[in-house]
Amino acid sequence: MIKSSKFFWRGPLVLIATALIMCTASHAWAAAGGAAGGHAAAGAGGKKELIFVAELVLLMVVGRLMGELMQRIKQPPLMGNLLAGLLLGPSVFGLIWPDAQHAIFPTDPDQKSMIAAMSQFGILLLLMLTGMETDLKLVKKVGKAAIFISVAGVAVPFACGFTLGQFLPASILPSGGGRLVPSLFLGTALAISSVKIVALVVREMNFMRRNLGQVIVASAIIEDTIGWVIIAITFGIATAGKVDVLSLAKTVGGVFLFMAFSFTIGRRIVFFLIRWANDSFRSEFPVITMILVIMGSMAMITSALGVQTVLGAFVAGILIGESPILTDHIEGQLRGIITALFMPVFFGLAGLTADLSIMKHPDLLLVTGALILIASVGKFTGAFLGGTMGGLSTRESLALGCGMNARGSTEVIVATIGLSMGMLTQNLFTMIVAMAFITTMAMPPMLRAALARVPLGKGEKERIEREELDESGFVSRLERLLIAVDDSLIGKYAARIAGLIAGAQGMPTTILRVGNSEDTAPSPGQNKKAKGEGPEREVKTGAKAGAASAREAEKSADPEKVHIATQKTAESKAPAKAVADEARKGYDLLLIGLGNGHDKDGNFSGEINQLAKGFNGPIAIATTDNGDEPKPLNGRAKILVPVNGTEPSRRAAEVAFALARPTRATVVALYVSQVAARKNSPAQRNAKRNEEAVLKDISDLADRYDITLRTRIALKGSPQSVIQNELQRGYALLVIGVNQRPGEELFFGDTANNVLIKAKGPILLVANRPATAARKAEDEAESDEEKQQRGESSVDEKEPAAA
Repeated sequence: MIKSSKFFWRGPLVLIATALIMCTASHAWAAAGGAAGGHAAAGAGGKKELIFVAELVLLMVVGRLMGELMQRIKQPPLMGNLLAGLLLGPSVFGLIWPDAQHAIFPTDPDQKSMIAAMSQFGILLLLMLTGMETDLKLVKKVGKAAIFISVAGVAVPFACGFTLGQFLPASILPSGGGRLVPSLFLGTALAISSVKIVALVVREMNFMRRNLGQVIVASAIIEDTIGWVIIAITFGIATAGKVDVLSLAKTVGGVFLFMAFSFTIGRRIVFFLIRWANDSFRSEFPVITMILVIMGSMAMITSALGVQTVLGAFVAGILIGESPILTDHIEGQLRGIITALFMPVFFGLAGLTADLSIMKHPDLLLVTGALILIASVGKFTGAFLGGTMGGLSTRESLALGCGMNARGSTEVIVATIGLSMGMLTQNLFTMIVAMAFITTMAMPPMLRAALARVPLGKGEKERIEREELDESGFVSRLERLLIAVDDSLIGKYAARIAGLIAGAQGMPTTILRVGNSEDTAPSPGQNKKAKGEGPEREVKTGAKAGAASAREAEKSADPEKVHIATQKTAESKAPAKAVADEARKGYDLLLIGLGNGHDKDGNFSGEINQLAKGFNGPIAIATTDNGDEPKPLNGRAKILVPVNGTEPSRRAAEVAFALARPTRATVVALYVSQVAARKNSPAQRNAKRNEEAVLKDISDLADRYDITLRTRIALKGSPQSVIQNELQRGYALLVIGVNQRPGEELFFGDTANNVLIKAKGPILLVANRPATAARKAEDEAESDEEKQQRGESSVDEKEPAAA
C-alpha cells in the first residue's frame, strides 16, 4: 500500500514541476519579446494569453491532485481546489519562490481580469449545479423538522456573525463604509451550510436513505436558499450605500416577486424551453446550450432587479433540476465540465487571493481563532436547538449539529462576492476562507462519529429495504419512455400500458406514430390534446391511473404530470432510422405495439424488426394472435408472468407488478419446478433452495408494489407447455421476460416462439438485448452523412452474411 502511494505521487510531482518550469520558461520567453519580428502589440497580447493559459493549467493540475489527496484522506475533494490555490498563492508558493509566483500570477489588472472573468462565470455555474442537486421533494418529505432546524440553524449563527462584525477592529473593515454590510456578509457566511459537502459525507456514510440523513440534507438545502436570498438583499443594501427603507422594500419585493414568478410561470417556461430544445434538435447538446442560456437569462434578470446574479443562477439550477427531460447523462456532462474546469479555477483563485501570512500577526490570528470558534459554536447551537424543537432525539441533534458545520464552497462564494464588491477587506476575506476551510475539514470525522451512534429503527429499516429494492429494480430506474404504436387495438393497448408505467414516476413519454393515424399528430415539443381515442389519450388515461396509485401507495410520492410528445414517422424515412433519430435524445425503454405483430409461425413483422433495430437498449413488444379487443386490466383481471430466477424473468415480473398496482389486477407468478420425486439428493435439495429463493424474491417485490400475488408451481412439463396450459385458465395479459438471440431477425428462443404460435390474447415480451445487437442497431441506423464525416464510405446494400 505504501509502495503504491509512493508510485502514485511520483507522476504528480513530476507533472507539477514540469508545469511550473514550462510556465516560468514561457513567461521568460514572452517577456523577451516572443517570436522574432513580431509586432509589439501582438507580443503583449500573446504574453497575456500565454500567462492566462499557464494559470489555467496550474490551477487544474494542482487542484485535481489536491482533490485526489483530500478524497484519499476522506475529506471533500472540492476542498483540494481551495488548498491548491493556497499552495500556489502568496501563502506558500509566494514565500518559496516569489519571482516565479509573481511571473505566473501577476498583479496587472488587465491580466487578472481574464482569469477573474472565468472565475465569475464559474460562480454562476457552481450555483446552477448546486441548484440542480437541490431536491425539493426531499424537503417536502422531511417537513416540519427541516424547517425548525433551518430557521434556528440560520438565525443563531447569523446573529453571532452579525454581532461579531459590530465589534471587529476597524483596521480589518473597509474604510468609510460602516459596519452594517460587512456584518451582514459575515453573518451570512457563518449561517449557511454547504449542501454539496454535507450531501457528500452523508452519502459516503450510506445515510442518504436514513431519516436523519435526509433531515440533514433537506435542512442544508433550505439554509442555502435562505442564505442566497439574504445575500441578494445585502447586495441591494450595499448598492444603495445605506439602509433606505424605500430602496430596501424594492429589493425585498423584487426578490420575492422573482421567487414567486420562478416557481410558478417561470417553472413552466423553463420546462417548455428544455422540452423544445430536446424535441426540435437531433443531438442532446442543444439541451445543454438551452440550460446555459436559461441560467444566464435568470442571472441577468436578478441583476436587473438590483440583486446578485448568483440568486438567478441558483434558482435556475433548481428549476432545471426539476425538468422531467433532464437525464442523468446530460446532468453528468454538465457536472463533468464544471468540476474539471470551472471549480478548480474558482476555488483556486479564491485560495490565491487569500494570504495566510497575515496570521503571523498575533492580533489577526486571535481574531481568526475567535471567528472559527464563534462560527462552530453558533452553528452547532442553532442546529441542535432546531433539531430538539423538530422532535429529534439527543443523539440525532448532536449529529445534526456536527453535520451542519460544513461551509466550504458556499462561504467561499459569499466571501468572494463581498470582496469583489469592496464590502470585505483582504484580511477579513482571508479569515473567512480560513474559517470555511477549517470547519469543513473538521466536519466529516465528527459527523461520521456522530452518525455511527444513531440507532436504526424498525420502521426506518423496512423503508430502507424497500428503497434498496427499488434501486436494484428495472422499472424504478427508467427515466424516459419511447413508444412506437399505430391506431390498431393492440397499438392503443400498448399505449395504455406505457401510460400505466410512466404515470407512477412522472416519466416523460414520446409517442412515435407508425403508419396512418386517425388523429392529427401534434408537432414535436407540443402537448396538444389528442382527438378521438388514439394512442395519446390511452397514454394519458394510463398515466393518470399510474400517478394516482403511486400517490396512494407512497404517501410522500408526488409524481409529476407526464409530459407526452407525439411525432409521426415520415413516409420517406425508414422505421429504424426514425427510431434511431429519436433515441439519440436518451430513452431507457422502447415499447412497440403494431396491429401486424407476428404471423402464424411466431415471426415478427418486418416493421417491428426495423423499429427494434433502431433502438439501443431494452425493448418491450405488445402483440396478439388476433384483432379482437384485449380484455381490460382491472380488479377482476389476472396477469400471468412466468418466473425462473433469471434477470429477464425478474424484469418481466416487475413490469407486471407496475401494471397491476394502478389497475388492481391480480398477478400469478408461474414457476416450473425442477424438484423431482427423489427429494433427498444434493441436486434436488439445491433445486428446492433455488425455487424458494426465487419465489421469495418475487414475493418481496410484490409486497413493495402492494399488489395481490398468487404463485403456481408446475411439477412437470416443458416451459412452453406449462405456460400454454396455464393460459387456459383465462388471463387478461401474459408478460414474459426474454433474451434476444443473435441474428438478422428478432428471435427470443423456442419457448417464446412456441408461446407466440399457440397463445390466445395479448402478450407483452420484455426483452434484454445483447451488446452486439445494440451496437449493430447503432451502426445500421447511422446516416450516410455521419459516416462520410468520419471518412467512411456508405453502401446501399448489405454485405452478404458469412456462412
